[in-house]
Amino acid sequence: MSAWLRRRGEGAPVYDPAFGDTALAEARQDMLLGRWEGARDVLARTPGDSDRRAHRIRLLADAAAGRRTVDLWQASEPRNPDAAVLRAETEVMRMFAAARTGQSPAADRLERAAWLCHRAAELAPEDPYPWVSLFALARLYPGGHSRMSEWWKEIRGRDPYHREGHHQALRYLSARWHGSYGTALNFAWDVTGYAPEGSPLAILPQVARAEHYRHRMATEDGTVIGLTRHWNDERARGDLRNALDKWIAHRVPAAQDVADLNHLAHGLVNAGMADRAGAVFRLLDGQATEVPWSFTGDPEQQYVRWRNRTMSG
Repeated sequence: MSAWLRRRGEGAPVYDPAFGDTALAEARQDMLLGRWEGARDVLARTPGDSDRRAHRIRLLADAAAGRRTVDLWQASEPRNPDAAVLRAETEVMRMFAAARTGQSPAADRLERAAWLCHRAAELAPEDPYPWVSLFALARLYPGGHSRMSEWWKEIRGRDPYHREGHHQALRYLSARWHGSYGTALNFAWDVTGYAPEGSPLAILPQVARAEHYRHRMATEDGTVIGLTRHWNDERARGDLRNALDKWIAHRVPAAQDVADLNHLAHGLVNAGMADRAGAVFRLLDGQATEVPWSFTGDPEQQYVRWRNRTMSG
């Protein structure tokens, strides 16, 4: 079994950050061992698949953030656009790692990371990902960033339904960062209005709901005052029905479906719509993510309990 797979007990879910992408898992392991050739190969094989490319970039950057492997790759191949894009995303992840220590990254470090993103955009002019990296980085600027509208146009001009770009925009607009719950939800609802049938962007309102729940629990000492109807009011249930009808009924499998399907399953069981969740668990086929299950208790216990309950019979 791959080192990136984790099973705990009979019938336990599988936690695989690569979501079954074995080439990615191997390249990520290579990155941790100081070898960048695997990353070069898997990124070269993602033209036309923005979802898979985004997932690969994020996971490789996460592995690279604590090492100098991607820096060595870029030094070896300074004109390689994939090296530049991955280096930029890695630098953004390093900024977030610094922020998690309780110390905001210095302005010059933020500007250096932004410069790397712009340099990647020059080398990969058709790729939306450098602009996605900038969108993520903007969360770390005090008060946000004044060029968000411009960067949003750059992303949507290259891919109007870019999954990662929309998720980064949602985070920026959330109460945790530079917006509010209402702003994030309104954005998510707007997206569900223009996203085509079969698009996983239909799950964005539920992602906004889960992120706000986590934020409230973290900032209000774990209390749930005012949140008793957070998961199961009529608008929440309507959003879930919309995701089933607009996304699942027309679904074309995508690289990051595991994350989105877990949000959908979690939303359905917490909204009192467990009768609709069995089909989602079947699509997951035992694949799990800690988020959003960890927001409402032990993630594995919840996943297994609801999977078994909704798929029995």
